[in-house]
Amino acid sequence: MRSAERDEDFTAFVVARSGRLVHLARMLCGDAALAEDLVQTALEKAYLRWDRIEMGDPFGYVRQAVVNQHLSWLRRRPWRERPSGGATELELDFERSVADPAHEVERRLVLSAALDALTARERAVVVLRYAEDLTEAQTAATLGVAVGTIKSAHARALQKLRAVPGLSACFTGGNA
Repeated sequence: MRSAERDEDFTAFVVARSGRLVHLARMLCGDAALAEDLVQTALEKAYLRWDRIEMGDPFGYVRQAVVNQHLSWLRRRPWRERPSGGATELELDFERSVADPAHEVERRLVLSAALDALTARERAVVVLRYAEDLTEAQTAATLGVAVGTIKSAHARALQKLRAVPGLSACFTGGNA
């Protein structure tokens, strides 16, 4: 493949998929600036290997790279460091229009607080299972752990999320 064609293909991929990748990264880490950094680093690595990955599943490859970057960041950061500020920037569904902006802000704040209460693994499992719609096996492969680990982390995460006051009401429209 010529260099110009390669660059055009990669640019088209970035334009088409970067929004979803940033959304995934935001859901994983809860910080908009860090999410953009994670995606940028993943895209840099993908660009270097674009000739090889383009024929397969480029989105899956870059999604895996984003998750790996996130896990690497978690291993490097001090254990007391917590992302701050990104709560109102979290997008629940970036492709749908918002009928009631006040309700949407409330949903984002409640969801952000609920996700912040989860451990890093639990949060990653919930985001990959629900935001990315991966199976347990795909989630396990993405995180590099056993399926049983995913099942137990998923169960603990759901138990914590069910205990968050008002979370279900924000998504069903009822009062909790």
